[in-house]
Formats: sequence, structure tokens, C-alpha cells
Amino acid sequence: MIRPGLTFALWLALALFVLLNDFVGDTWLAPTMPVRAVEWYKTLVPLPYVAMLALIHARRTAGPRWVEAALLAALLWPTSTVLLGFVETRMVYGEDPTVFLDRLGFWWGAPYPLFVVGLLAAPMLAGAALARRR
Repeated sequence: MIRPGLTFALWLALALFVLLNDFVGDTWLAPTMPVRAVEWYKTLVPLPYVAMLALIHARRTAGPRWVEAALLAALLWPTSTVLLGFVETRMVYGEDPTVFLDRLGFWWGAPYPLFVVGLLAAPMLAGAALARRR
């Protein structure tokens, strides 16, 4: 069953966690760690949380239309989280859009695309795993 309210509520929890995680990384860790290490921190710490939220979403939307529900989350979560990250860095730090787009530069080893792919894949993988068990 598709539950847009649940998808939005879980995204809101994810967005708050990501904003708090970015705040911790940028204010507490950045002065003491290299830039690359802070970027890895900001990418790897939220991934288990994303997996947990994807499992909650999959359990609540299990049924014959689980694919549509998982696809809704898989399309909304990465898109809106990246936009939220852009707005946050723009408003708080006054960064240019090119600086934010550098976070997506996988060709130089930026880990942020791993987070975006995790947001995209987690709802689909969790939904498929729980649908297979039934």
C-alpha cells in the first residue's frame, strides 16, 4: 500500500538527521580533521540510519503495491535531500552552487554520491527483501 504521509514523515526524520550530522561535521570535526575525512563522515554516518528508515518504510508499505511505494521513496528521498543540502550550505555558509556541485564529483573521490545512491537504492532493496520473505 502506498502511504505518502509515511514516506514524508520518514524523509523528515532523515532530513533532520542529515542536517544535524552535517552541522556536527562542519562545526566540531572540520577544525580537527582533513576535509576528505569530514566528507566521509558526513556520508557514512547517515547510511545505517537510511537503511533503518527504508526497512520501516518497507514494513509499513508491504503488500501488492510495494514497488510503487518503494519507488516513491526512492525518487523523493535523494532528490529532496540533495536539494535540502544545497539550501543548507547556501544559506548557512553562503557557498556558491559550484562548491556544492563539487561534492558530487565522484571523479576526484568525493563520497557524497555514495550517500545519494544509498538514498536511491535503500527503499527498493528493503522493499524487495521484505516482499521476497512473504
